[in-house]
Amino acid sequence: MTRTPLLKGWTVGPKLGPFESPDDHGGAVPVTLPHDALRDLPRSAAEPEGVHSGYTPGGAFVYTHELDVPEEWRGRSVSIEFEGVYRDAVVHLNGEFVTHQAAGYAGFVAELDPFLRFGEVNRLTVEARAHRDSRWYSGAGIYRPVHLVVTDPVRIARDGVAVTTPDIDDERAVVAIATTVDNAHRHTRTARLTWAILDPDGVDVAHGASPVTVLPGAAAVARARLVVPAPRRWSTDRPDLYTVRSVLTDEDGRALDAHEVAIGIRTLQLDPVHGLRINGESVKLRGACVHHDNGVLGAATHPDAEDRRVRLLKAAGFNALRSAHNPMSTAMLDACDRHGVLVMDELADAWTRAKAPHDATVTFPERWEAEVEALVAKDRNHPSVVLYSIGNEILELGTPIGSTWSRRLAERVRDLDPRRFVTNGINGIIANLDRIAQAREEVEDANTMMANMGEQMGLMNASPLVSASIEESAAVLDVVGFNYADSRYRQDAVDHPNRIIVGSETFPERIDVMWELVTELPHVIGDFTWTGWDYLGEAGIGRVDYTDEPGYAPTGTAGPYPYRLAACGDLDITGHRRTISFYREIVFGLRSDPYLAVHRPQHHGRPTATTPWSWTDTVSSWTWDAAPGAPVTVDVYADADEVSLVVDGEAVATQPVGAEKAYVARFETVYRPGEIVAIARRDGVEIGRHSLRTATAARLDVRAEETEVAPGGLAFVSIALADDAGTVAVDRDVPVTVEVSGPGVLLGLGSGQPRTEESFGASTYTTYDGRLLAVVRVDGSGTVRVTASAEDFSPVEVIVRGK
Repeated sequence: MTRTPLLKGWTVGPKLGPFESPDDHGGAVPVTLPHDALRDLPRSAAEPEGVHSGYTPGGAFVYTHELDVPEEWRGRSVSIEFEGVYRDAVVHLNGEFVTHQAAGYAGFVAELDPFLRFGEVNRLTVEARAHRDSRWYSGAGIYRPVHLVVTDPVRIARDGVAVTTPDIDDERAVVAIATTVDNAHRHTRTARLTWAILDPDGVDVAHGASPVTVLPGAAAVARARLVVPAPRRWSTDRPDLYTVRSVLTDEDGRALDAHEVAIGIRTLQLDPVHGLRINGESVKLRGACVHHDNGVLGAATHPDAEDRRVRLLKAAGFNALRSAHNPMSTAMLDACDRHGVLVMDELADAWTRAKAPHDATVTFPERWEAEVEALVAKDRNHPSVVLYSIGNEILELGTPIGSTWSRRLAERVRDLDPRRFVTNGINGIIANLDRIAQAREEVEDANTMMANMGEQMGLMNASPLVSASIEESAAVLDVVGFNYADSRYRQDAVDHPNRIIVGSETFPERIDVMWELVTELPHVIGDFTWTGWDYLGEAGIGRVDYTDEPGYAPTGTAGPYPYRLAACGDLDITGHRRTISFYREIVFGLRSDPYLAVHRPQHHGRPTATTPWSWTDTVSSWTWDAAPGAPVTVDVYADADEVSLVVDGEAVATQPVGAEKAYVARFETVYRPGEIVAIARRDGVEIGRHSLRTATAARLDVRAEETEVAPGGLAFVSIALADDAGTVAVDRDVPVTVEVSGPGVLLGLGSGQPRTEESFGASTYTTYDGRLLAVVRVDGSGTVRVTASAEDFSPVEVIVRGK
C-alpha cells in the first residue's frame, strides 16, 4: 500500500453556481492543507453568525487538486482519506459525484476507482460550506489532513485493525488482534497476514501469522492472540506504547499491504467505591474541556499544534481532556497517547433538536449510526480514550423519546467497543428549557437576587423536576456527566447509590469547590473545567467588563464586537498560562509555592461585571505604567494558612488565606517599581515563596521553541517585550512585524487579546500583555530565518533549521 499525505497542490475559492463568474467573487488561491477557509475573512459587527463565530462570516468553498493518475495504477485501488472537512463535503472527480459527508468532524473515504482516467491529470474537487450551523467558531474547508491511498485490490481495510488487551497481569499480557481484509477482485483470493508486536524500545516481543481467504467483493477478519511478556503498562505517568504491525502478503510472499498501530497495555475498572481505576489504581480526572481550533491557525489541525496543546495542558496540571463538542482529531489522540493524557471523546452537540439554524440535526437522525461508527473506529486503539460522550447538553434528553435516543446511542457505542465507558454531558436545565420557570419555583432561593446565573443553574439542576426528567437518560450511562450541576453530587449518592458522576463541564472560578467534592466523594471521578485552552467564538463569555466605561451597556454572556475569543481558558490561544491556571495547579495540590496575581493598577477601584466563566483581570507582573504610590490590589494564591507580602525588602502585611476565597490572600498596597515577594506559611513555617521584579529596559525577545523542525512541521516562535533577564513588560503593547525567509512560511501571528480587529493571517500584530506568538511552517531542509521588528526596537532574528 502507498499512503501518502495529499497536502500540497491545492487551490481554494468561493463555490459558485453554474451562471456565476469568478471575476465577481475573486478567484481561487493556492493553499497547503490543512486549511481553514474562514479564518481570514473580514469580520463585522453586523455579521449574522454574531458572537457564536466571533463575528466571522460563513461561506461556501471549493478546493481543487490536479491529480496525476499514471497508467500503472490500473489494477490498483485508489482512494482519498479525509480526516475531516467542515462541512457538508461533496467530492467530485472529473466532474462526477464521488461521495458526500454531511458531518463536519467525521473522517471519511472517497473511493475513486470508478471515475479514474489513467495516463492523464484528473481534477479532484471538494466542496465545503459553513453558515449558522455551530454555536462556536467552526472554521470551514479541509481543515484536517488528507491522504492519497493506492493499494492492491486485496488490502487491509481502513481502520481495519482492532487491538484489545483482554487479560493482563505482571507476568504477561494477552493482546488480541483482529485485522479485516477487503477483496475488490472478481475472484476469491487467499493471502497471509503476519503480525508482530514491538515494545516501546522497538524490540519484537511477540509475533504470529495466519492465512486468510476472502471472497470476491467481501471482507474477512483474521485474528491472533499474542502474548507479551512482562508488559510495561500505559499510564498517565508512564505512557509506554507498543506497536502492532500487520503485514499482508499474497501466496508468493509479495507484499500487498501493511498497517501499524500504537497501543497501550492497561486495564480500566469503574465502580462507586473506587471510582475510575487504571491498572488497579484510582485516578481522579483533572480535566479540561477543549474546542478543536488552534488559535492563530484557526480551525486548521496541524499535528505539531495538537501535540503542543496537549504538552502544555499537561504541564499546567491537567491529566484529562474532553473534546467539546465533537470528535477529537487523530493527531490530538496520538499526542494524548504519547504524553499520558486521558480523553473523553464526544460525539455531538445536538441530536434531533437544533441549537443553530442549520446545524447537524438536519442529518443526524439518518446518519447517527455512521457517525458513531466513525468515532469508535478512530478511537478504539488509543489507550488515552477512557470515555465516550454521546452528547452535550442535549435539548430532548429529558423527554421519553429523548431517552430512547440516549439508549440507542449508548448501546451502539457498547456494541462497537465494550471495553470503554459511556457518558453524556447532561445539563438538566437545558433539557427542560420549556419548563424552566417550574424548575425555578421548586428550588428555594433560585429566584432571589442573591443567586447569580451560575448559582441559579446549580440550584435548578438539583430540582425534583430535573431529577425525574433525566433519570432514564442517566441510567443508560456508565458515568453520568453533569454540566454545572455539582449541587447533585452528594444527594445522588443517596438517591442513586450506584451512580458514578463526572463533572463534564464546570465553571472555572469554582474549581476550589469542585475539587473538594471530587477528592471527598469516591463516586465523583473528576472535573472538566470550561475551558483549559481559550478558543475562537462564543466571544467574550469569560470577559471582565468595567461598568463605568462611557457608553457601557450590559450584554449578558455575549461579548460585543470586536470580541473574537471566548476569554475563558486557563491557557490563552498562544499557550500562555493565565493566572487562573496557577490557582488551579495549587488547588490540585501540584504546586507548593504561592503565586502572585496583580490586578491592573490602571483599573483600581473600578466597578466590574463578570460572567460565571470569568476570572479576575489579573496578571503575574510587577511592571506597570503606573506612578509610584498608585494603589494596587494583589492576590496571592497559596495552599497555606497565611501569606506575607514584602516589597523591596519592606514588609507590607500578612493576610490569612481564604478570607475572600479559598486559596487566596488579598492585599491592598501601592505600586513601587522593584521586587515584590509573597511568602506562604503553614503552622508558622515557610512552605514557599514567589517573587516578581520590575522589568528594566525592554527589547524584543524572540525565541523558537524548537530549533530543528522536520519538513512539513511547525515552528512556534514566541515574541515578547522583555528585559535581559526575561521579565516581560506587560503594560506596553506595540505592533510587531514578522518576516520569514528560506524554506518556510508564516502560517499565523497573534496574541491572547480576546477583543481585536487584527487578522491572524497578517504579518503585523499587536502584542497583548507584552506577548505574541508566530507559527511558521517549515517546507524543506535548510535555514529558515524568522525576523521580528517593531518601531523603537532593534529587529531580532532567530533561525530554525529544516531537518
